[in-house]
Amino acid sequence: MIRHCVFLRFRDEVTAQERQSIYRDLQILCDNLPGALAISYGGNVSPEAGMDKGYSEGFILDFADATARDAYLVHPEHQAIAGRIVAATADSVAGVLVFDLEV
Repeated sequence: MIRHCVFLRFRDEVTAQERQSIYRDLQILCDNLPGALAISYGGNVSPEAGMDKGYSEGFILDFADATARDAYLVHPEHQAIAGRIVAATADSVAGVLVFDLEV
């Protein structure tokens, strides 16, 4: 299984409504994508002050395998959502941290 972790530094002016819209669209995509097992999203709740380096929100997608993850990465709906994410984060791509684990 591949755990696809994405951490975000949204710009201050990005509303909670827009953030939820992004997460909702990711949920819809994953609900309809073969090999996508689960998605979780939300704000950082760690008590370790300053350790988040400004990445205050994020989402985690679990995929059955690397093939399913790779299909997600090139999927046109993912590409559109990714564009919205990059546009909404501080410093564009620098406001997005992606880390995949094999679990």
